[in-house]
Amino acid sequence: MTGSATDVAESAEPSPRDPPEGVGPHGRILILRTLRDRRRRASSTQPPRLLEPTFSGVGLVAGALFIAVSLEPSLLPRIPIVQGVATGVSFMVGYGLGAGAHAIWNYLEVPNLRGRARIIVGWTVLGLIGLSLGLAIWRWVGWQNGIRRTFGMEELDPTAWPIVVGIALVVAAALLVAARALRMVFRWADQLLLRFLPHRLAVTLATAGMALLLWLLFSGVLVQGFFVVANWAFSARDLNDRLGTTEVASALRSGGDGSLVAWEDLGRQGRAFVSGGPTVDELASWSGGAAVEPIRVFVGLRSADTLEERAQLLLDELVRTGAFDRDVLVLTTTTGTGFIDANAADSLEFLYDGDTAIAGLQYSYLPSWISLLADQEAVDEASQVTFRLVHDYWAELPADARPEFYLYGLSLGSAGVESILSSIDILNEPVDGALMTGPTFLNLMHNELERSRDAGSPAWLPVVSDGRTVRFTGEQDALGEPTARWGDTRVVYLQHGSDPVVFFSPVTFYREPEWLQGSSRAPDVSPEMRWFPLITGWQTMLDMPAAGSVPEGFGHMYTAKANLQAWVGVTDPEGWDAADTAALGDYLNERRQEQLTLLEQLGR
Repeated sequence: MTGSATDVAESAEPSPRDPPEGVGPHGRILILRTLRDRRRRASSTQPPRLLEPTFSGVGLVAGALFIAVSLEPSLLPRIPIVQGVATGVSFMVGYGLGAGAHAIWNYLEVPNLRGRARIIVGWTVLGLIGLSLGLAIWRWVGWQNGIRRTFGMEELDPTAWPIVVGIALVVAAALLVAARALRMVFRWADQLLLRFLPHRLAVTLATAGMALLLWLLFSGVLVQGFFVVANWAFSARDLNDRLGTTEVASALRSGGDGSLVAWEDLGRQGRAFVSGGPTVDELASWSGGAAVEPIRVFVGLRSADTLEERAQLLLDELVRTGAFDRDVLVLTTTTGTGFIDANAADSLEFLYDGDTAIAGLQYSYLPSWISLLADQEAVDEASQVTFRLVHDYWAELPADARPEFYLYGLSLGSAGVESILSSIDILNEPVDGALMTGPTFLNLMHNELERSRDAGSPAWLPVVSDGRTVRFTGEQDALGEPTARWGDTRVVYLQHGSDPVVFFSPVTFYREPEWLQGSSRAPDVSPEMRWFPLITGWQTMLDMPAAGSVPEGFGHMYTAKANLQAWVGVTDPEGWDAADTAALGDYLNERRQEQLTLLEQLGR
């Protein structure tokens, strides 16, 4: 004998590939075809390996459609790198949806089209998507340049395409590898649980476990780790000065003679703020009369160990500089790094011939677009603690001998101002007004006011209660449009229709926003912009980091003239008229352009 008993026994058993005995020829053919189809389905359901160049046909078609949509207009013009990221992510969203839908279709064993019907439908779909993609590619440079002309930017040329395509391929490949890696982890967990549990229970637990792991990873470890690393990185940058910053000697500036705050502790933005602004000669030259040096007070994150100590230091600086003897006192809630917009500060100082005091406090090292996500609690706490100390001191002064008290906040700082306006600390002694510029999509009060706007007013420029307390405006002064009498405490929101920091919302991913509906849209928003599920939300979110890189007057960049118009509305200076606002606004814009040109020359 040439084999063992086991070999003989195994050879006697029918092969799974052979049909059982007693089946006729037609039956044998049917069974063989069934086994062949099962093997094909089994092999086709095996997912590709991590770097295997195998793709879902349905996914590629859906991805091509999403590429076409990603090339549609957004709020801001895009540089090629940003467009490449948007296209790469959009393609992978479409690819994932298409491949996933096809996998579910096959899993449910829903019959697929066959024969001529499959060919006709397939080529029709490919033709339509190819046409859409071709039109989108052809139109992309056109609408980009249309927005760029509106924004006063240099036009884009077709040589941007290699950058767009290259970045899109890199982003899509990275996301595909990451998705396949996650799928491998899921299948490993599924196979592990199958040793101990029934199939359906194992799949359910593996799916739930992966979802929980991803949630904890992205919302906890990765996000918090990113914030910690970013805070550490930007804290080092806080030690360096912005271009054009010079150390001050004036006793009316924090960091100057007699200051309770050391110059080096003011931080990058604080040092720029106290060293900037108009001189007395500039103010007197414009007004043709007497002017005084404006007071600028600032406390950096390194100035004291705790928030309470920094707030007390700010109050002490205000008292030391004589801020409560000025005509106007403005308490600002800064952005994360301590940034205070020069256009807002300078315009107010020109409006009041320097008889002003402006104070701010740093609460973070993070730039605005990161601070928007990381410092929401910090900005509210810093705003309220600082306001409480300064307001209590101001409220005890004789009403006829104290300055008018205003609040100011840009971007995330506007959320801090809202937290003050909604607190009970100002009920007995309300402030005289507040200016909030570029309010974020997270601002609760702003969002509620927009939802409750008067009928007929657009979402990008709402009118609330006919403007009795709160009014909205933009680059074009709209504060005079409401017909009601404006009360003693005036609140103004200054915002651009093209500012994604204001108008992004998670709702945009699945519902068309009101600011895009109908024919009434902001003049700085492309008339060609349309809403698409998922894609418009992603595009608008991607616009946010670039919102501060466009020319002033668009996006998140607000001109000196627009700030002046808003301050005139909030403070209602005596003897001031529209002609004065127009003249000073034009002068401030020209002055600002000269400053930007000088900074550009220094940076070369």
